[in-house]
Amino acid sequence: MSLAGDIEFHYTWLALGLVLAVAEMAIPGVFLIWMAGAALATGLITWVLPIGVPIQIGLFAVLSIIAVFVGRRYISRHPVVSADPKMNDRGARVIGETVVVTQAIEGGQGRVKLGDSEWLARGADAAVGTRLRISGHDGVVLVVEPIA
Repeated sequence: MSLAGDIEFHYTWLALGLVLAVAEMAIPGVFLIWMAGAALATGLITWVLPIGVPIQIGLFAVLSIIAVFVGRRYISRHPVVSADPKMNDRGARVIGETVVVTQAIEGGQGRVKLGDSEWLARGADAAVGTRLRISGHDGVVLVVEPIA
């Protein structure tokens, strides 16, 4: 069977599978890849077996549903672990670092220098030039403590 007289339907399914796989790379999420697999499987099955278009569409629908559920189950049992879980949490990345007080910490508030930038800091009173350790953060405010 052919589409528009020139293209065999199995090529259409294979092309759809490749388009869905490319779309999965362009659109974040893990959903389209399972449908791409179903389209590729449908293309391979229709290449081998001479089945009509309505059955092909039904086969694609069934394979898509099965692939999505199996894929979701696999992902939930085998979650992707980040190589750097603190990548987007700059405050968490600096815990344990040493800072220097640039504006005296009085009444629990002041400023410290970390690297080439100054941060708001909260902690025990400390004079300018005192070296402290970062023990946590509250948003953009670093929580500091004396170095033991």
